[in-house]
Amino acid sequence: MSSIWVFEDVNLFGLLCPHKFKAYKSSHIFDAYKKSDYIYFEEDKANKVYLIEKGKVKIGYYNEDGQEVVKAILRKGELFGERAILGQIKRDEFAQSIDNDTSICPVGVNTMHELMRDNQTFSFKVYKFIGFKFKKLERRLQLLLFKDARTRLIEFLDELCVEYGYNCEETGDDVIRHPYTQKDIASLIGVSRPTLNTLLNDLKENNIIDFTRKEIRLLKKIA
Repeated sequence: MSSIWVFEDVNLFGLLCPHKFKAYKSSHIFDAYKKSDYIYFEEDKANKVYLIEKGKVKIGYYNEDGQEVVKAILRKGELFGERAILGQIKRDEFAQSIDNDTSICPVGVNTMHELMRDNQTFSFKVYKFIGFKFKKLERRLQLLLFKDARTRLIEFLDELCVEYGYNCEETGDDVIRHPYTQKDIASLIGVSRPTLNTLLNDLKENNIIDFTRKEIRLLKKIA
């Protein structure tokens, strides 16, 4: 199953990072971030796109009530800030490192446009990826709008199992070790933290899951 909640694991870093291109290699640098460091804020000037060499990055925004809404958790090889390529002037989201050793490849919009102009195949892959991300966000919005909270959580756990899970040979359970906090999960499925706790505890009481802060164990097939 392809991911709805975490973007597909494609290593765009290997394709797009300017250190792969001789003309840009000498002037290319990487930026390092610790956990909770921001790469950019809402309203910042949108003059770069970013590729993740290693680590994890949270993309989100703050709603009218000042609550954080998490749009995505991105990993090694993935691209963000890409709407700058399409002409975005100011950011309408934030990007924050959630790993203690995150390395980012920043690419100026002008450089990206030069690379796209000079290489049609490269340009096609960039636009295809942007379209893919928009489609994923649209599908996620449909889930948030048309499915109840319990179903959203179950589908999220199913996606987590695909992305981060493995089968425990001793018990036969599927074990998910993931990078999310409960606050992140609540934001991703569009519920409050108390509601998430209620849903998780309900699944636990029904012997469907067991969970700790960083691990979720699927005890039997969710239905």
